[in-house]
Amino acid sequence: MGTRERILDATADLLWERGYTATSPQAIQLAAGVGQGSMYHHFPSKAALAAASLRDSGEQLRRSTAELLRTAPTPADAVLAYLRTPREALRGCRLGRMTQDVDVLADEDLRSPIAETLTYYQGLLAALLEEGQRVGQLRSDFSATSVAATLVAIIQGAHVLARAEQAPQAFERVVAGAVHLVEGLRTR
Repeated sequence: MGTRERILDATADLLWERGYTATSPQAIQLAAGVGQGSMYHHFPSKAALAAASLRDSGEQLRRSTAELLRTAPTPADAVLAYLRTPREALRGCRLGRMTQDVDVLADEDLRSPIAETLTYYQGLLAALLEEGQRVGQLRSDFSATSVAATLVAIIQGAHVLARAEQAPQAFERVVAGAVHLVEGLRTR
């Protein structure tokens, strides 16, 4: 792994653990095992580095989610696979957590990779739900777009509940409820 990649990986881990504001350039340098000159050679500022790291994280998440869902035998099974994907409940969503940082929300370059990834998830789930409706596997009396947005929000909210309770079981309860809701959309 090259220096740039080490810096990006260290930044991704620190952002997930601490958030943007609490992650210092010195902490990134220490975690990546690089000096200040190396870091600023590749990235002109902390914000530019964090934006690149968030873009990389978003791309990785989108790729792994798309790959996972491609292996499901039916559209409804793919939606259920999204819900049941193993996640680190107490750490929160790698990108969703960043929306709690006012500095991230105030900077379009930091916020946009998060919005793009969450929008991607919504679009992917909506397409699956629409396909399920088209082939008669899912009922036709609901908005695939609205349900997809709800499912993404459910997963993000499940992280919040689990972190608040410091209990992964809270996350699992929410996922079980979401699975129940999706199962209720199947045709009989």
